[in-house]
Amino acid sequence: MKKLIIMLLTLGFIVLTNTGCFGTIYSAAVDERNVKTIANDTAIEFKILKNLSDEESSDLVAVSVTSYEGDVFLVGEYENNSQKNRFIGSAKKVEGVKSVKSYLIRAKKDDPCDTKKNLGITVDVKAKLVGDKSIWSTNIHISTIQCQVVLWGTVGTQAEITKSIQYARSVEGVKSVKSFLKSKK
Repeated sequence: MKKLIIMLLTLGFIVLTNTGCFGTIYSAAVDERNVKTIANDTAIEFKILKNLSDEESSDLVAVSVTSYEGDVFLVGEYENNSQKNRFIGSAKKVEGVKSVKSYLIRAKKDDPCDTKKNLGITVDVKAKLVGDKSIWSTNIHISTIQCQVVLWGTVGTQAEITKSIQYARSVEGVKSVKSFLKSKK
């Protein structure tokens, strides 16, 4: 019961900080990028999403797109190599993109790691990160695909990266952890 309450509270925190006005204000306050860089990154994300929406509507639900200082992260599932290449190509052709890093996994039918399990893993990882005050967890993005955790963002130190990966690996059900985290120091 306690684990369920913590999971629900963490999920609520994630929703609040990533949606609406509160999320925008809070995100801007804890983000080390200047306003111009944040605006450029947001424009890059929207342009990539627009490119994907011009192709096939299923592309939008299959991949998440994040830009940080012009470095683009694509995380999600693809159905065939053509779709995977479309994801990467759509990102590379956008002006202002410095690099494209991807963690794309071929979609599996009847995968035992369904949306519910993936969401639970994401919430558990976020709860562990938020619970450690030595980690600047608001700058860490987490996605879970087929019970594989992907971390990306910028933290203060290499020690924060190491701890974040360890926390992700310690969550029950996690098959693997891929880190694109970088440190300011």
